[in-house]
Amino acid sequence: MQYRVDKKSGNRLSALGLGCMRFPRNLAVIDMKKAEKIIMTAVENGVNYFDTAWMYPGSEEALGTVLKKNGVRDKVFIASKLPIALIKKTADFDRFFNEELLRLKTDRIDYYLMHMLTDAAFWKSLVELGAEDWIAGKKKSGAVRQIGFSFHGIGEEFFKILDLFPWEFCQIQYNYSDENFQAGVKGLKKAAETMPVIIMEPLLGGKLAAGLPRKAAEIFRQANLSGISSDKLAGSRSAGFSPAGFSLAGWGLRWVWNHAEAAVVLSGMNDPAQVLENAALADLTLPGSLGAAELELYRRVREVFNALYKIHCTGCGYCMPCPRNVNIPGCFAAYNTSFAMGRFAGWQQYMTSAAFTSAQSCGPANCVACGNCERRCPQKIPIIESLKTLRGRMEPLPFRIAVAGMRKFLGRRRND
Repeated sequence: MQYRVDKKSGNRLSALGLGCMRFPRNLAVIDMKKAEKIIMTAVENGVNYFDTAWMYPGSEEALGTVLKKNGVRDKVFIASKLPIALIKKTADFDRFFNEELLRLKTDRIDYYLMHMLTDAAFWKSLVELGAEDWIAGKKKSGAVRQIGFSFHGIGEEFFKILDLFPWEFCQIQYNYSDENFQAGVKGLKKAAETMPVIIMEPLLGGKLAAGLPRKAAEIFRQANLSGISSDKLAGSRSAGFSPAGFSLAGWGLRWVWNHAEAAVVLSGMNDPAQVLENAALADLTLPGSLGAAELELYRRVREVFNALYKIHCTGCGYCMPCPRNVNIPGCFAAYNTSFAMGRFAGWQQYMTSAAFTSAQSCGPANCVACGNCERRCPQKIPIIESLKTLRGRMEPLPFRIAVAGMRKFLGRRRND
């Protein structure tokens, strides 16, 4: 495993971190057997940074349970997050934090973040509730070792936030699809001058791996066939790499690790095989290791991807639940599929797993523009307008007439 030094604390952080938001589930419940296998495979392969949050259902408790059961708590750094959107009074700081300690089965959180900090005004509102004194108290007691924030706003606000408090680390979204999104490359470089920067969404919620459009994936496939990566893989077959070259996920992660400023790259691995591949890849990909030919490939793939993926939703689910039952991430995924994989594939996905997954419609027609989703969206997607645009493509007039007729027919059947 490659390690990069946290210049604030001197900690050696694994270049690969395990993002714990997407543990495998049986329905809504985390599959603890699978989660334990993933976590312990990560530990055994040198991963020492584990990222979770109050807002990830069941995640903190799953991580804490596995680490305690296997006696490896002191071998790793736990990163978790305070749900600042829920902080309404001073007592809330301790209320949430103490519950997180119980869930994690620990007496400290090594890297603690203000979760989803969007702008300077938000931070100032927390300061008015006593955030700075609260942080000082937790630091003094040792309950919090390093204090930071995860950023979900526009670039100019990121630089303001950096100057408002002596932060010890930060977390930003960064991937090859758009290096100027949110904090962007400028924010990455600026923050890295004084603190470690943790990278989230390096694969844009899987869109740069399993969800990569065929045309873009073909560029990487041809690169693998041409042998452009063969020298990088020499001697690494035993680590689990395919003779065919890097996976799509591997290509995405390598782009981020190429940046010396990226201290830890979080990956939401949900299978031990992914952990093995990514851990070996993290050891292989040093800063500045990508050549001009490879960087040109990323430029070409980015061009194709951004032309076909109309809505950059990562599927994080922060917009949910919708009070009107709209399956926002599912609808957006189907809409993007209709461009990336073809209209029929997108429509099929829309009908079977996005807008009509139960007797009650969960499509965009239900939206009443309440705005709850937009206030919570880390990507700042104009969800309400996007749903209108989406419906125009996914539900053309003949479709709406057919659905209305079907509902009328089913209504008569129920009345009979």
